[in-house]
Formats: sequence, structure tokens, C-alpha cells
Amino acid sequence: MAVVTGASSGLGRAFAAGLADAGADVAICARRMDRLAETAQQVKATGRRCLSIQADVTEVEDCGRVVSDAVESLGHVDVLINNAGIATSYPATREDPDEFRRVIDVNLMGAYWMAQACGRVMKPGSAIVNIGSILGSTTAGLPQAAYSSSKAAIIGLTRDLAQQWTGRKGIRVNALAPGFFPSEMLDEYEPEYLERQLTRVPVGRVGYPQELVAAAVFLASDAASYITGVLLPVDGGLLTT
Repeated sequence: MAVVTGASSGLGRAFAAGLADAGADVAICARRMDRLAETAQQVKATGRRCLSIQADVTEVEDCGRVVSDAVESLGHVDVLINNAGIATSYPATREDPDEFRRVIDVNLMGAYWMAQACGRVMKPGSAIVNIGSILGSTTAGLPQAAYSSSKAAIIGLTRDLAQQWTGRKGIRVNALAPGFFPSEMLDEYEPEYLERQLTRVPVGRVGYPQELVAAAVFLASDAASYITGVLLPVDGGLLTT
């Protein structure tokens, strides 16, 4: 059984549907409960069970409740996709402290609280996949100190949890670094900006959601049983340029 955070739209919805296609029952959570309905419909269309839970990952109690509800309804937690995230774009000299903290709270702290809650109940052979970003390793011409910092921190979090849990608890922890994929964040970019950035991508285009989902399913599966603590870029080669 898999838990997917930030599953109300975009890549979170794709992760949930992709895991269901691969045979998993799925617990989905997000702040926008009304938008989880479409995700649940896609999961159930595969014949798998789906549990929708309203939750804010910045609240430790919410994270614990997601996991306890998932265990109660679906029996156990084998996979966590830590997808919930937000982004801002403010010049560093003018960024409001509360805005910076909010990004860190959702993208880093939320991922940690969810991993912590799942780590307490996961059995050996389970897997956590943290969703990072290429912006944890490079820049993309926008003032995104908060977002980039949070995604760089995900790399360290992934490495440390893998060191703590893989040998002792049998829980593998890895991270994906998506490049440019269809998402609410991508929709906010000016077309000219995206065109400039795509010149850095050897494949020459944005990614298809199924290409990122395939990587997540791989890392969550037994096919990746000898992989832990790594950051896997899915970026069309951007980080090679």
C-alpha cells in the first residue's frame, strides 16, 4: 500500500494513478479535499482501493493521522511518495520571512514529518521516495532561494534517513530530481522563460508525467532493492549541461 502526499493535482495525481496501475492500493492526501476526488476516481478505475484524507503536511498531527488512517483502512504502509510542495519566486532582498518559512515548512519539514510517521510503521522491504528537484543541484534563472534551499535539503534528508533506516529497519529511502514537467508551478512560467530553459535540456522538451512516474515506481519496487540514499535526476539530461 502506498501513501502519496500532495495528490490533489498534477504530478501527485499521476504518482497515485501510476502506483495503482502497478498494483498498489493508495492513500492520498492534500489540503484541498475537493480536488482529491478526481485522483481517487483515477485510482479506483484501476481496480485498486483508495483512501482520501485531508491533511496539511506541515502539521505533525496531520501526518500521524494520515498514516494511522491508512493502516486502519488499508492494512499497512509499504511506500511513501513525499510529493507535497510549494514554490515562490522573490528577490532575496525582498522576500518576506514568513514566505520563506512556509516553503521550508511544506517542502522540507512536511517531508520529514511524513517520513517519520511512516518510518514508525513500515516493515522491512518498504520504500520512501522523496520528490526533490533539479533546483536542489542547479539554478534556473529565477530568484527561488526558498525553493532551491528546500530541495537541496531534501538531498541531505534522503541520504541521512537511508543511512539510519536501511540497515536497521530495512526501509530504503531515495529521491527523484524532476526537471521540467507539466505542473501548477510550470503553468506559472512565461513561455519565453521555458523556451530558454529547454535549450539546456539535451532531450529538447519537457518531460511526460509517465516518465517521472515510471522512475518513482521503480524506486518504490523490489527492482530497486539494492538502491538507497540516491538522488535520481529525471530531467532530460539538464544536469549534464
